[in-house]
Amino acid sequence: MTRTERSVTTTRWRAGLVALGALALALLGTGPAHAADGTAATPTDLFNGYQHCSTDPTAPTFLWGGNGVFVEGVAQGTPPSNPTGSGSMSMQYRVWPVADPTQTTTVARDFATAGYEAGALLPSEVLADGQTYAWQAQTLSGTSASDWSPACYVTLDDVRPDQPPTVTSPNYPQNVFNQGGEPVQFTFGANGVGDVAGYEYDWQQGLAAVVVPIGDHGIPQPTDPYSDPKHFVHATTLGGSATVGLIPPSGSGPYRLWVRSLDRAGNPSDETDYMFYVKYDGPTATPLVPAVHFDKVTPFRLTPNPDLQAISPVVGYSVETFGANGQQTTQVNAAGDGSAEVNLTLNGAYGDFFYVSSTSANGWISSSYWWTTGPVDTSPTVSSDVYAENASSGGAGVPGTFAFTPKVKGVASYTYSVNWGTPTTVKATAGGSAQISWTPPESGWYDLQVYATTKDGIQLAPYDYYFTAN
Repeated sequence: MTRTERSVTTTRWRAGLVALGALALALLGTGPAHAADGTAATPTDLFNGYQHCSTDPTAPTFLWGGNGVFVEGVAQGTPPSNPTGSGSMSMQYRVWPVADPTQTTTVARDFATAGYEAGALLPSEVLADGQTYAWQAQTLSGTSASDWSPACYVTLDDVRPDQPPTVTSPNYPQNVFNQGGEPVQFTFGANGVGDVAGYEYDWQQGLAAVVVPIGDHGIPQPTDPYSDPKHFVHATTLGGSATVGLIPPSGSGPYRLWVRSLDRAGNPSDETDYMFYVKYDGPTATPLVPAVHFDKVTPFRLTPNPDLQAISPVVGYSVETFGANGQQTTQVNAAGDGSAEVNLTLNGAYGDFFYVSSTSANGWISSSYWWTTGPVDTSPTVSSDVYAENASSGGAGVPGTFAFTPKVKGVASYTYSVNWGTPTTVKATAGGSAQISWTPPESGWYDLQVYATTKDGIQLAPYDYYFTAN
């Protein structure tokens, strides 16, 4: 867990520092009275800094302790008959430096619930950077006190790495355009920092803090961040280097990898960035028919970039279309030679385009190839026997016939409105045309807006027919 996360999460609990003498008096009954029928059992599920407790003194948990160390355990036993006030269950924790077990400090959690985590803060005033400490937990319920838990061991590291890591790549050098297709080999170095335990990296700046989720009963669920090879790698030795093979997100162009080193407590160094370039390596898409028609199934052949195919065979394609049904993605498997065929229905009201990228056997994702029909006019043709377009004719109260004819096949209806009024829909004939009769209520300028809808329910581009009634 990083320092930033700890500084937020450790404030969730209230802990009180209790002198050993006062604690002894309380247990002897000279402090607040406790109900006599509670039972206390040894706490379980011990955590420190939201990390697992280590009971091995030779392998302590390394933690940042600048704001103290938050310790917790699940209280066990049964509460006293008076479960409020002085009769509540509680937890206490004691800590001491391994080098001097006589220097014991005890802190208490005043209220606890059996079966739930109840934590307290070991104050920073009694903790020193670089020292190893042992701590234990105990449940109190009424006059009953449990045995102390096994000791947990922590070593404090409050100093973050003072140098950013070094980053090099033998196969994707900086400041030149590289042929893509194989993973980028990176070597991270500790840059002289002796306690670097590993490295964190991402293609985005601002590396995220390690988050520990909290499960049922308040029990932390820490995981080893180094189990995520997309973002973390262990150093080969403490203060050593690490080598990874990474695949950029996709496509050509500039890429920048951000890297920082982490010590054993998870304290991060400043970030180093490594920038490099990848050549365009997209596939091609070719229609297998002489002409592409609106709203008709069109077969396309997808062909891999030959340089990518030579490095690692293309095994599939991702085709992203933007038609009448919105953005859709189709996955297509490739043949042994890396090619594939896909059927696409191109039904964009203003023209069509799609993107296609390939995926190689080693996971490399190519640049996206862009295919387009260019602009397509699907608006209807509008004409009138009385009211000529962009002219003055007819007059107030003089009816006119307006004819609608399609530019594409499959039109089922037309919807029109005058001067942005209430729209009206009329059915089309078998040939896709329609006509209406409309009478201007008064002299003046008019806008007749019309659009067609296909049998597949696709709304086509509108047309604005302007005219003036005398």
